[in-house]
Amino acid sequence: MKYESKNTTQSALKKYKEGLGLFTQKFPHFVNKFNSFTEECFKEGALSQKQKQLIALGISLYAQDEYCIIYHTKGCLDQGCSEQEILEAIGVTAAFGGGAAVSQGVTLVQECIQELNQS
Repeated sequence: MKYESKNTTQSALKKYKEGLGLFTQKFPHFVNKFNSFTEECFKEGALSQKQKQLIALGISLYAQDEYCIIYHTKGCLDQGCSEQEILEAIGVTAAFGGGAAVSQGVTLVQECIQELNQS
């Protein structure tokens, strides 16, 4: 029986993980090094993991990277960010990214928050 996601956010996360798994099979050395690098970047330090996820979400919005927007919205929620903190991060990003950042924030991020909070 094939797993079916409950919502579009979970579907996107599943698709990303499947793609990463296939890429890892084809290019394991790179993926292992990249994963080690990103794990180091997101470790608790002078900035908390929560703050780092908010930064990553802002960069994702600015870059218009939908998979990263979804992934880091989940990361923000997993690190205990409130919806208000996420919305403020969208606001800061909009100061640099303009309407494109706002459009993703008022659609995709809010959809992710709603769907992830329901699962």
